[in-house]
Amino acid sequence: MNSTQACLAYRHSGVKAKIHPVKLIAMMYERVLVHLQMAEEGVMEKKPQKRGEHLGKAIAIITELYASVKEGDDSDGAVFLRGLYGAILVELPKVSVSGDVEILQQTRKYIERLKEIWEQTALKEMQEELGSRKNENVESPAIFEKKESVAARAAVSPGVSFSI
Repeated sequence: MNSTQACLAYRHSGVKAKIHPVKLIAMMYERVLVHLQMAEEGVMEKKPQKRGEHLGKAIAIITELYASVKEGDDSDGAVFLRGLYGAILVELPKVSVSGDVEILQQTRKYIERLKEIWEQTALKEMQEELGSRKNENVESPAIFEKKESVAARAAVSPGVSFSI
């Protein structure tokens, strides 16, 4: 499968699933936390395959989170997220060589805090918006609808934009 076909398959699967972009970010935070925990278990159990598999998955998800920060957004929140995700992406690969669980634990703390903030802001707002739309007897928006909600633009602080 060439890259164009892979891209089209990825987009098609996203449309089928109809996952709201705000919910998708929340799901990514949840999954990266699981993979960080499993990678730590792999280090503690001295199982390099388990450590490597889950570390690789965590790095892939964090790479997607990094890419989801809207390009060209120079707000404080966006700059912070790019810096944090970038630092994590520099540090996490070191675990495969050093076996340093402190890096995994620190990363997990950062992601847990980002997940909390996301749930308190964007996810809550998305649920309220969808609830108000249902009360108006209007169908919920499609995943790729052009109209942006405030929740789709908010994250750690006002002005943070995400594109998925």
